[in-house]
Amino acid sequence: MSAGRRHEPATIALTAVLGAIATIATLLLLAPTVVVIVLSFTNGFSLKFPPPGYSLRWYESLPDAFQLQYAVINSLKVASASTLLAVVLGVAAAMAIARSEKTMARVLDSFFMSPLILPALAFGLASLIYFSRIGIELSLWTLVIGHTVVGVPYVIRTTVAALSQLPPALLESSASLGASRAYTFRRVTLPLIAPGIAAGAFISFMSSFDNVPVSLFLRDASTDMLPIRMWQDLEGRLDVSIAAVSSLMVLATLVLMIVMERLTGISKRMR
Repeated sequence: MSAGRRHEPATIALTAVLGAIATIATLLLLAPTVVVIVLSFTNGFSLKFPPPGYSLRWYESLPDAFQLQYAVINSLKVASASTLLAVVLGVAAAMAIARSEKTMARVLDSFFMSPLILPALAFGLASLIYFSRIGIELSLWTLVIGHTVVGVPYVIRTTVAALSQLPPALLESSASLGASRAYTFRRVTLPLIAPGIAAGAFISFMSSFDNVPVSLFLRDASTDMLPIRMWQDLEGRLDVSIAAVSSLMVLATLVLMIVMERLTGISKRMR
């Protein structure tokens, strides 16, 4: 008992230190977002913190920011199309490798995850060189292809996690009753793994919508993407309306994350 009591102060001190480190790390991560949100309500014409006063003028100016609206529409188009393709390809790949014990399945799994390991700038530059060598001009579709490659691993990971929780007896029972593989997938497998697919689709959509490196290399001169437009406006004239757009993006992301967590338990499926 005496030895246990001697260790209690050390345990308490370690817990306190770890708690302090976690608190500081959380504050450092949240501070930039809080600063941007506060700046979005400034009544001044520059990104000065703290603001000289507060107003909604920069939110009211967004309906007249046609370049930003055009960029938002393009980003939504690319994110939607790439997410749809990522779901189709990712689910097919997950079905092929989820339950297989073959070495090739593990190799394919690592191959499909490689876009998450490669530096994004390197992948964007390599994609640009590849499209140039095969004679494909940059357009909205090259953006969709590049974003699809980045989004597929997320769909695979969440779908494989959902498939691993699927009882094999259900598939065996369906087969024993004479159901084809297509019918079993449509009526048994798909409804059960739908939350995992939805979680992967959500992450794929958000990663595409906010992607800068791939969009920077694979867009043409007439295709404006929201993250790049925001970057250029900040670099050229420190437009305060960008803070308002950023705040709306943070709010939309939080709302979507809460909804997806309630519907699919997205945090559990990413473990």
